[in-house]
Amino acid sequence: MSVGTRRARVEDVHELALGMPHVTVEHGKGENPVYQVGGKSFVFFRTPRPDAVDPDTGERYPDVIVFWVPSESDKLALVQDESSPFFTTPHFNGHRSVLLRASRIGELTLRELTEIVQDAWLSQASRKRGKDWLDAHPDPAE
Repeated sequence: MSVGTRRARVEDVHELALGMPHVTVEHGKGENPVYQVGGKSFVFFRTPRPDAVDPDTGERYPDVIVFWVPSESDKLALVQDESSPFFTTPHFNGHRSVLLRASRIGELTLRELTEIVQDAWLSQASRKRGKDWLDAHPDPAE
């Protein structure tokens, strides 16, 4: 199995986020990591909240990761696909982000997770930083 096609892990989120340029890490109320670029969050690990709960038990999900996305259409593409592990809640209506339970991260390949983290960073980085990064990392598919 190649590196890009292996199943993603939670550790990969941390490594990928920290691997992007100009990243700082803040910590939330529960000491959960919040990855930022230019003072703007692009990936963060949420503390349990009342808007993301197990439908069977009513228990709050303890393992939600938030990823910013470039646009509302990108968000819809991720959350409307029934096979996707990404979801949203009414709390995030109008917010350019998607949620993912850490317990479902293995449904993604490392390549897919890499794209999600890079897109999250690009959606929050300044135009100059984004352009500089894209110029240094041309899309191999093109």
